[in-house]
Amino acid sequence: MSRGLLGCLVAIVVVAVICGIFLASTYNNLVALSQAVDAQWAQVENVYQRRADLIPNLVETVKGVANFEKSTYIAVADARAKVGQVNLPPGAGATTDAATFQKFQAAQDGLSSALTHLLAVVENYPQLKANENFLELQSQLEGTENRIAVERMRYNQVAQTFNTARQSFPTVLVAGIFGDQFKQREYFKAQPGAQTAPQVKF
Repeated sequence: MSRGLLGCLVAIVVVAVICGIFLASTYNNLVALSQAVDAQWAQVENVYQRRADLIPNLVETVKGVANFEKSTYIAVADARAKVGQVNLPPGAGATTDAATFQKFQAAQDGLSSALTHLLAVVENYPQLKANENFLELQSQLEGTENRIAVERMRYNQVAQTFNTARQSFPTVLVAGIFGDQFKQREYFKAQPGAQTAPQVKF
């Protein structure tokens, strides 16, 4: 075998090894970033579940108050039921399918609105504001709402990190090789109308 041919074979082997190392490294990085998104999504689901678990007790407490607006707590119960009707696919499917993700967010935002309305109506019922059980539930609910905002923000951050890496060249080529395994992740968005400051009337 001539030196020229041997040199050519060595060069091909070196290029193949470099390409293999790059492919493996890029794949492993995408897997790590994808797992980070999945882990943070699980945190989002946990805090939403905590809120859902608090609602039956909250509704029962306000139902026990004479003359409390029935339509208000029914709206909360209905909104909670709508959240339960959204069937999320397992794993990354919940965060990669835009239609499912938007449906999930819309249901959760609807529940947030119903709860906000209920807590505003409570101001008209001094006996509820003096009820220790209700005050404890309200405090837990407010803490959970804050936690939801934090976990959603953290989810958006890790999703952005994954999406940025996935779309960067030449990583996008590697992601394309593996098809749906590394699909782009969806983001939580503000509720419609959130950009408009509420009007204060005197």
